[in-house]
Amino acid sequence: MNEREPLFSAKNLKLLKEPLNDSNPITVQVLGICSALAVTVKLKPSVVMAISVIAVLAVSNVVISFLRKHIPPRIRIIVQLTVIATMVILVDEILQAFAYEVSKQLSVFVGLIITNCIVMGRLEAFALGNKPWPAFLDGIGNAAGYGIILIIVAFFRELLGSGTIWGYPVMEKIGLFNIGYENNGLMILPPMALIVVGIIIWIQRYRNRKLIESN
Repeated sequence: MNEREPLFSAKNLKLLKEPLNDSNPITVQVLGICSALAVTVKLKPSVVMAISVIAVLAVSNVVISFLRKHIPPRIRIIVQLTVIATMVILVDEILQAFAYEVSKQLSVFVGLIITNCIVMGRLEAFALGNKPWPAFLDGIGNAAGYGIILIIVAFFRELLGSGTIWGYPVMEKIGLFNIGYENNGLMILPPMALIVVGIIIWIQRYRNRKLIESN
């Protein structure tokens, strides 16, 4: 009789760890770039967006994994979109009920999680072929890898563009110590998000040589 695989075996932990670095959805797979450009002007909306994607992807992965043997191949995309849309609607309703101001800042971008390549990609590539627990870990790992990049980008854009962190005036306090700083309005423009992501990609590949594509 085969022993059950531990919940957090090396194989399962790899599902959580790899998307944080070696197979990060944004910096390695180059997915979800649009939201990285759109919601990272401030840190708070970026954190909420990251949590929302984690919830949507983790639960959707599990649901599709449970249904994987009962979904006819011809309608699998429709089923996946239905599951994702249901989760997105639930998340959006929760945000409007408990974090209305943040919900307004995120505007249509919560709804656009439905079309996020990361979510659909993991359902199609992983959840359809694996059991619920690995599918759950895969969802958490990939959404967390996506969320970490959003948060890093938003941290620097808000700090350098608005002089604040989570709305708290950090640069203003530094000014009390005669360290002059003028807010860089360029940082709050969408192109700067792409530049910051590019810098993160450069640093990641400098530190992890195996990510460098061979010529």
